[in-house]
Amino acid sequence: MACGLCILLSVAAVLVAIKLYVKLTTGWCRSNVCLVGKTAIVTGANTGIGYETAEDLAKRGARVILACRDPARGEDAAKKIIQATDNKNVEFKLLDLSSFKSIRQFASDIIATEERLDILVNNAGLGSTADKTTEDGLLLIMQVNYFGPFLLTNLLLNLIKKTPNARIVNVASIVAKRAGEFDVKNPNTVPVAYGQMDQGFPLYCRSKLCNVLFTIELAKKLRGTTVTTYSLHPGAVLTDIFRTMPQIMRFMVEQIINWFCKSRLEGAQTTIHCSVAKGIESLSGKHFQDCHLVDTYKKAQDPDMSKQLWKVSEEVVKLNRN
Repeated sequence: MACGLCILLSVAAVLVAIKLYVKLTTGWCRSNVCLVGKTAIVTGANTGIGYETAEDLAKRGARVILACRDPARGEDAAKKIIQATDNKNVEFKLLDLSSFKSIRQFASDIIATEERLDILVNNAGLGSTADKTTEDGLLLIMQVNYFGPFLLTNLLLNLIKKTPNARIVNVASIVAKRAGEFDVKNPNTVPVAYGQMDQGFPLYCRSKLCNVLFTIELAKKLRGTTVTTYSLHPGAVLTDIFRTMPQIMRFMVEQIINWFCKSRLEGAQTTIHCSVAKGIESLSGKHFQDCHLVDTYKKAQDPDMSKQLWKVSEEVVKLNRN
C-alpha cells in the first residue's frame, strides 16, 4: 500500500512539474504597438488561437477581417470581439480554404474593397483523417493547412506589397520535425509510414513543414520590399483543429492538452508577437516559438527544398491561371 502511494505521489509530482514548466516557459507578447489605421486578416478567427489573435489586433485599433468558413460562427465571433474591444471595425468574411474557388472569391473581394493590408495571419488549420479530399482533388489536410494559404497569400501579395511594412504570419507547428521523408515534388500524397495507423497525423506534420518552407521561400521573394514574413510554433493548445478526429481519440487528446498545455490566449502570444513586435524585421523568413527566435527545424534547412516546393505549389493551385 505504501509503495503504491509513493508511486502515485511521484507521478503527481511529475505532472505538476510539467505543468509548471509549461507555465513558466510560455512567452508573452510585450509589445504595446498601436494599429489604428491598419488592416489585418486572420484566417480561422472564429475560435481558438485565431480568435484570440483577432481580438488582440482589434484592441490595438486595427480593422480586423475574420476570414472563416462558417458564417454563423464567424458573425458571432465578430460581434463578441466588437463587444469586448469597442472596436466596431471588425468584420466577418467568408473563406473556405478547402475550396480554391472560395479563396479566389475572397481575395477578389479584398482587393476590390480594401486599400491596404498590413497583417495577414494564416492561422486556420485542420487535423483530419488522411483519406479526405477536397472538391479540387487534393488531400483535405494539405489543402486547408498549406495549399490554401499559399494561394491566398499569393493572390493578396500585390495589395500587401503596396502597404508599407506589412507582415505575413504563418502558423506552423513543432510537429514539422516529425514530417519524415517526403518527395517534395509530390507533396499531395499520403505518407507511407507508421504501419497500418491512420496517416492523418503524419500528413498533418508534413503540412506544417510545408508552412515553414513556404515562409522561407516567401522571404526570399520579398527581398527588396518592406514586407516581412515569419513562421511560428504556437505551442500545444486545445483548439477546434481536432474536431474531425474520431470521438474516442479526440477525447484522449483533449484531456492531455487541457492538463499539460497552453490556454488559447497563451497559444496566441507568438502569433501576436510576429504580427506586431518591433525590431524583428531583419528576421524575415525565420521561425519563432514563445515570442522569440528559434533555429529553423533541420528538415527545413535545405534551400532547394523550399524552392522546389514553391514551384510545385504554383502548379497545384494554378497560380498563374487567368
